[in-house]
Amino acid sequence: MSLYTISAFADEIGPDPEHQIAILGRSGVHRIEFRSIHSTNVLDLSDLQIKEFQSLLKKHSFGLSAIGSPIGKVRIDSPFEPHLKRFERAIELAKQFETPNIRIFSYYLPEAGGDWVRWRPEVMARLETKVRLAEKAGLVLLHENEHNIYGDSPERVEDIFLQISSPHFKAAYDAANFVFCGYCPMEGWNRTKAHTVHLHIKDWIHGEKHGCLAGRGQGQWQQVIDQATQTGYKGFATLEPHFRGGGPTGGYTGPDLFPLAIEAFRTILARAGAAWN
Repeated sequence: MSLYTISAFADEIGPDPEHQIAILGRSGVHRIEFRSIHSTNVLDLSDLQIKEFQSLLKKHSFGLSAIGSPIGKVRIDSPFEPHLKRFERAIELAKQFETPNIRIFSYYLPEAGGDWVRWRPEVMARLETKVRLAEKAGLVLLHENEHNIYGDSPERVEDIFLQISSPHFKAAYDAANFVFCGYCPMEGWNRTKAHTVHLHIKDWIHGEKHGCLAGRGQGQWQQVIDQATQTGYKGFATLEPHFRGGGPTGGYTGPDLFPLAIEAFRTILARAGAAWN
């Protein structure tokens, strides 16, 4: 039987972690994909801020679905070592929060442009290095299909997983990102569902500025969830609505609209006959 554990990019509610937890708790959601608090990225928080957030989670019986890191959201020709240091911080935090998952990306083209054929070997080499480090740490890297990175198209996401095979490297599927980039989300799903263990729930209409309720856009979420449920999906489904804004560093939905996003997704799950917690 399938089981979806609903989670949230809580920073879309607002920067205050206590407010984030209050809103999610009232909606019956107790998992967070940790991207930022206090308008500061998770990898840039101080040790004290991390400890305070840990205490807050424990107090309210919350846990993490993943470290929502920005790893891989840099240009492919940028120096690798400094970025690898940031990745090591993500590993450290995943262990500290006792979550096995770290969200990552697959790099932007150089500022001067170029084509992915030239840069593919470097993309794969850098991903491979991080996957091997994740294996040693007992963690799972979740590659998200994101606008303008190597893995923004269904074909290139599939290429990544054909090139790098590991139980410690899986896909985080985001239908809205495929729509935003002008690709068919069902092609993205069909090419990557064998590797998908994590869902990012936002919907989109191509050409629009902001996201919309799941099921109201072109992401074909009902079809995806129907198929995933039939094949026994067990994993996280993280709400990332982007109703009022979104970009490379995050998004904003607000405390008033975020609960509506949760309920819209629960409606899709109910129609699929799926169970959730």
